[in-house]
Amino acid sequence: MRVGVLTGGGDCPGLNAVIRGVVRKGAQEYGYDFVGFRDGWRGPLENDTVRLDIPAVRGILPRGGTILGSSRTNPLKVSDGIRRIKDNLAKQEIQALIAIGGEDTLGVAARLSDEYGMPCVGVPKTIDNDLSATDYTFGFDTAVNIATEAIDRLHTTAESHRRVLVVEVMGRHAGWIALHSGLAGGANVILIPEQRFDLDQVCQWVTSRFEDSYAPIVVVAEGAMPKDGQMVLKDDSRDSFGHVRLSGVGEWLAKEIEKRTGKEARTTVLGHVQRGGTPSAFDRWLATRFGLHAIDCVHEGDFGRMVALRGTDIVRVPLTEATARLKTVDPRLYQEAGVFFG
Repeated sequence: MRVGVLTGGGDCPGLNAVIRGVVRKGAQEYGYDFVGFRDGWRGPLENDTVRLDIPAVRGILPRGGTILGSSRTNPLKVSDGIRRIKDNLAKQEIQALIAIGGEDTLGVAARLSDEYGMPCVGVPKTIDNDLSATDYTFGFDTAVNIATEAIDRLHTTAESHRRVLVVEVMGRHAGWIALHSGLAGGANVILIPEQRFDLDQVCQWVTSRFEDSYAPIVVVAEGAMPKDGQMVLKDDSRDSFGHVRLSGVGEWLAKEIEKRTGKEARTTVLGHVQRGGTPSAFDRWLATRFGLHAIDCVHEGDFGRMVALRGTDIVRVPLTEATARLKTVDPRLYQEAGVFFG
């Protein structure tokens, strides 16, 4: 059997660990051959491939990013895209395709599997941890650790200058990174997309910390919105999946806090640094297990499925279920963190 592998959407630590797990088990135990498609769904669209074998995956476990490259290409929006993918898979004699990605990449895989009969298996990847069918996605733990370390460092400079420091982290529709890193880093305010925030309340929390001779840290997800405002956009452009580019809520928030409280405020936007670098031990462990179980799905002909973490077990769920809705922060979890605000 020849198996295709692609990594789509935003990159994150752990992608290479999945590729390694798929290839090592598939080649050693099942005798499969592998073809890597470059740059997400662009690869099968344009028949752009790279050979994947055991020598190709040696030494990639601790590497961030992806040796296959990634993109946000949406073949469903490309003229004759489905036929082109089918033809190119046939040319490569691909009998199964493993798609590693988040809601967009796996949403395409679900459509191709359900509507066009393509033999697809999905692996959940996103630093946002917003896929509802799995307890955790790989990449999330590393992103949280990076954000937490940044918050730890910012405490000392905030105290030195007695200023407010606003930390903007990723999170378009789900505030998991903001909640986890903010709580772990001792933030005094955490703002997430699931809960519109009251700017006056934020300023009260900031002021109360200064009254206790403490310089506050505000952690805000890029998709967080005030009660009487809109999402802050970098510009009006959209990618092929219809997503606008977010950025700027941290800078806007710092200016509002400074204007309303009279306290000096500065912004740190972590941005893509959250996606980069070597994966954490947990992400290496999880990504490797996902890869091993994904190739088992292929071997058993269990297509149209995504591997998922439930507790400590790797299970299989329908791709359509996995991409049907986003996993957002439970209000009760956010309320737990509220005791530390202000």
